[in-house]
Amino acid sequence: MADIFDVIADGTRRDILHLLLERSSATTGGTSVSHIVQELGVSQPTVSKHLKVLREAQLVSVREEGQHRYYSLSAEPLDEVDDWLVPFLVDDEADAAAAASGSTLPESAAQAADAVGRAAASVSHVVQTALRKLPGR
Repeated sequence: MADIFDVIADGTRRDILHLLLERSSATTGGTSVSHIVQELGVSQPTVSKHLKVLREAQLVSVREEGQHRYYSLSAEPLDEVDDWLVPFLVDDEADAAAAASGSTLPESAAQAADAVGRAAASVSHVVQTALRKLPGR
């Protein structure tokens, strides 16, 4: 699997992830490749290439329906980015020591953790809703 930082370093892949995040609350069935192409104004082969990289990094999941593919965000791999980023969000050495020891987080880190937690909860809800709608469940 590719390094998560290499995967999200590409601007087009970040745009795709952002689009899927925005659409995760609007749709439970995923976002079609054609919709991604239309929204980003990028060619279909380019979008497909980037979706393959995101799929291999487990940042997106795909649902096939006939000839169509619908993609949804899977934010769990971004936990590694979050773990790496939190130390940079602390304001001073005392906050850094508190964060490293597992005690209460400094305000800036707590806000970041809250945002990440909300995003993860939203994605979890969307996935659970989609799974409930699958035939045979």
